[in-house]
Amino acid sequence: MRQQKLVRQELLAEKLEEKPFLTDEELANELNVSVQTIRLDRLALNIPELRVRIRRMAEDVNPRIKAIERADIVGELIDLDLGKKGISLLRITEDMVFRKTQIAKGHFMFSQANSLALAILDAPLAVTGVANVKYKMPVRVGEKLIAKAEVVRRRANKFFVHVRIKNETEEVFRAKFILVSKEEAIL
Repeated sequence: MRQQKLVRQELLAEKLEEKPFLTDEELANELNVSVQTIRLDRLALNIPELRVRIRRMAEDVNPRIKAIERADIVGELIDLDLGKKGISLLRITEDMVFRKTQIAKGHFMFSQANSLALAILDAPLAVTGVANVKYKMPVRVGEKLIAKAEVVRRRANKFFVHVRIKNETEEVFRAKFILVSKEEAIL
């Protein structure tokens, strides 16, 4: 019995290392145990609940943002390697969907992608010059969208940034941006 618990806790830690945004309910389903068991295991392993994990990741990232204000980022900025790549999380809520179809309005995904692309730039000021986007499948209430952005090339003051947004299983949106930076912020 004790061995089974240790194996389960090890699996729990591995799953959260791989996917830090899993909820207790999702972990319980994956490990075929109750939500209470997951909470007890997290407590024993000193792993905080999802909301605290997200907040801690975001706090580690915020001081490094240059091109835009933290408040302008759509979703929660989770990871940032300034000038290279970043990750954000957006939960789709009732107010983000069309009433009739319950499908998310596209501007939320675009805004998540665009604000993440701007946040990863190592520049005091940047604007979107070109955006090529593709909505790949409908997104619904309750889905967690993970956006990953990467600077793929830089030519003078132009940054070429690719952003991919996935739900739990597949890519739902992708964008290619050309962002133009200015050396000095205009105040």
